[in-house]
Amino acid sequence: MTDAQIRDVAAASKAWPFEEARKLIQRLERAGGEGPVIFQTGYGPSGLPHMGTFGEVVRTSMVRHAFETLSDRPTKLICFSDDMDGMRKVPGNVPNQDMLAQHLGRSLTSVPDPFGTHESFAHHNNDRLRAFLDQFGFEYEFLSSTECYKSGRFNGALLRMLQVYDQIMEIVLPTLGEERRATYSPFLPVHPESGVVQQVPVLECDVANGTILYRSEDGEELETPVTDGNCKMQWRADWALRWFALGVDYEMAGKDLIDSVRLSGRIVRALGGTPPEGFNFELFLDEHGARISKSKGNESITVDDWLRYAPDESLAYYMFQRPRQAKRLYFDVIPKAVDEYVTFLDRYPEQEAKDRLANPVWHIHNGEPPAEYIPASFNLLLNLVSASNAEDRDILWGFINRYDPDAHPDNHPFLDRLVGYAINYYHDFVKPAKQYRPPTEQEREALSDLKARLQGLLTDGADGAGADGEAIQTVVYEVGKAHEFEPLRAWFGALYETLLGQTHGPRFGSFVEIYGLEETIALIEGALAGKFAA
Repeated sequence: MTDAQIRDVAAASKAWPFEEARKLIQRLERAGGEGPVIFQTGYGPSGLPHMGTFGEVVRTSMVRHAFETLSDRPTKLICFSDDMDGMRKVPGNVPNQDMLAQHLGRSLTSVPDPFGTHESFAHHNNDRLRAFLDQFGFEYEFLSSTECYKSGRFNGALLRMLQVYDQIMEIVLPTLGEERRATYSPFLPVHPESGVVQQVPVLECDVANGTILYRSEDGEELETPVTDGNCKMQWRADWALRWFALGVDYEMAGKDLIDSVRLSGRIVRALGGTPPEGFNFELFLDEHGARISKSKGNESITVDDWLRYAPDESLAYYMFQRPRQAKRLYFDVIPKAVDEYVTFLDRYPEQEAKDRLANPVWHIHNGEPPAEYIPASFNLLLNLVSASNAEDRDILWGFINRYDPDAHPDNHPFLDRLVGYAINYYHDFVKPAKQYRPPTEQEREALSDLKARLQGLLTDGADGAGADGEAIQTVVYEVGKAHEFEPLRAWFGALYETLLGQTHGPRFGSFVEIYGLEETIALIEGALAGKFAA
């Protein structure tokens, strides 16, 4: 398709990135102006990059690409680190915590690096963030809050903040409790000696000189310019400051920040600017169904964890699907995410244009999904490892070659990656949880019948050749019906629990086709002999 044809299809696509892009285009048409369209994501470097960081950047990048498909205007993605924020508490997952405790309240770029490798704690975490983003090939401009404040980049917006100080107070104070209202100020002065970012009330504003008078935390009255890094803004006002000073056109945020987005938007309007277009995504849930939060420390799976067990494409797919729906983020969602990604990738070449642009892989791969046939699902690979108890790539490739003699690691690199991931996942999760049970009397009779029928297939073909997955699946169904399993899925459950030691498994006919008739017959014989349950 030509670019014009793709644009026509995209203009009507119901995929959520295109819906967001069209909203942004409408905003830009109302606001006018030229120049790059600014997308922004924010990051607090008080801790290491986490799953939410990845989700926000990858989703924003998808909207950015959708916008570029619909518009000729240039774009830029800013990744903003709020590293001038004061360190409110010592993170529990870093070394030298006693040392860090001595620097509470100071801006993160003034706190020594507990790892001893960088200029400050923020510099360490910022480098980790950039390495994290670079690993996934994101295109972005990194901005440091400290540098923006101290270099004077925010000076004009800060002076404007001072001019509308009373309006900002009128916006924010009604949202606070009585005690907090008594001490609140949108400006947080940095103490000239201690470097502590102070949350103290402002006594006077001098708009003409661009200064504020405040009483420091030790009771001393001090006057300071609001510019050049002598003050930073409280976070909601700081968010509005960034939007105004950087001309941000689009920024998404978690559902828990809806009220903050509205409040920051009102502050931007008081400054004389226009709030960015936005999108509120749902938060992730842990294995118990509770919302995952950095403050709670209940993140059960990290990006590094995911990448040990599955490719980054599957993680991007997980972030793409249903962003406004809360989803469990735990290890057991990984195999399903991998196989759903592979399914969408397999469908893509045969789809019509409108379906291609609704396909997640189009958004994951910036409109150019790779073309690779993947003959085995991730779940099937897991079950091959489980059935053979073999944690060796060559053994797994031997099974795959039986199904597809032309498949090799050199011409199926993605499948080869899946093989390695399947071994890791099996070793860490499946193997420790395997629990066989002996077959019931009904199941023993059915297994004996299945064994006989599989032996018939083996006899009919040369070493089972010609017995494809569909034919085998039909035999399995026939056995289940003949032995009156009700419902029929109870028969498949029995196969998984007695032969593989797990409650779920792959399409059984496809598994047997790759694993082998002889090997499957041996599994059945082992189950009937009580070998596995013992």
